[in-house]
Amino acid sequence: MPHPTVVFDFDGTLALGHRPVLAYASHLADAAGDRRLFAEAVDALDRLDAGDPEFLDGYDAVRQVALAHAVSEVALEAAYQASRQDLGTPAAPVTAPEGLAEFLADLAADAHLVLATNAPAAGVERALVGLGAAEHLTERHCAVGKPAGLGAVVEKHLSDGPVLSVGDIWDYDLAPAARLGAATALVGPTASRTTHHPTMRGTTLADLYGDIQAWVASAARETLHPTDRKA
Repeated sequence: MPHPTVVFDFDGTLALGHRPVLAYASHLADAAGDRRLFAEAVDALDRLDAGDPEFLDGYDAVRQVALAHAVSEVALEAAYQASRQDLGTPAAPVTAPEGLAEFLADLAADAHLVLATNAPAAGVERALVGLGAAEHLTERHCAVGKPAGLGAVVEKHLSDGPVLSVGDIWDYDLAPAARLGAATALVGPTASRTTHHPTMRGTTLADLYGDIQAWVASAARETLHPTDRKA
């Protein structure tokens, strides 16, 4: 039977907090031999939180600081991979939006829940367990290659019913889905200032629990065979 699908981003959507990004900045500062890089990264994250449109997200903010310090692409990648190994440990903990586990458990009764992230698999599984999300995200795509890679995930599930894509970066997490006709939910610091038109938006995922549940309920009704619909 056709079934609605909700595709979730990871960083900034299911996993909140700057500690993984700060771990990235710390590894970069060590590689550069200059702890000023870390202090500047903290300042950039503060600007991001205050609504500075210069940065896509925390990782982009730290990357831009590092590039200004002439850190090489090789060192950037090595520091990023090291920070992902830290993910979900005391060195780089993450927090869940309030009530995430209960929200996903309820949603999974009527929708297929998918993870699609550019993050490498290292650390993600451990973090999902800690967030209470692992058992509910029954399909997971890591290092998916957004924005291009998201299209294939969304297109696959559109053949089985309506799709809602949820994330914190329009160009990466939502635009490919919107082009395919999927619904979109934008969360995070850009949600209030975006010039795009997501189906729904909120400061955090928790702000959209009711809207997403309503979307799933409506989508589930739409996918019923006409003879199964209630009068």
